[in-house]
Amino acid sequence: MLRAVSSASILLLATSIAALAGGDPVQGKYVFNRCIACHEAATDRDKVGPHLMGVVGRTAGSAESFLGHYSEAMKNAGAAGLVWDEANLAGYLKAPRLKVPGNKMAFGGLGSDDDIANVIAYLKADPKP
Repeated sequence: MLRAVSSASILLLATSIAALAGGDPVQGKYVFNRCIACHEAATDRDKVGPHLMGVVGRTAGSAESFLGHYSEAMKNAGAAGLVWDEANLAGYLKAPRLKVPGNKMAFGGLGSDDDIANVIAYLKADPKP
């Protein structure tokens, strides 16, 4: 029984890592439609939330054009060293309020690891309209 549980756990972990590592930017653009009301990814125009163009590798709370609008929680997270690499983005997209408690984002998160991987692939692709 323990061997079956361990095998299942390893398979689940491997699948999650593969989904995160892969990702389909075309599908990610489609999933990003859930985010488009508040964020831009194809331009550097801010909306209710900051633009996400070039977000991969950026320090949290540091988009110049949005500096006066970030929550204290997001600014503090960036000051503490939070950088939006793939792993941190995945955690944030899964559960924003758990990853950065006290942030202003009202969105509850994406439930699917595939959707998360696809959105990250889209953001990494430096999307254009």
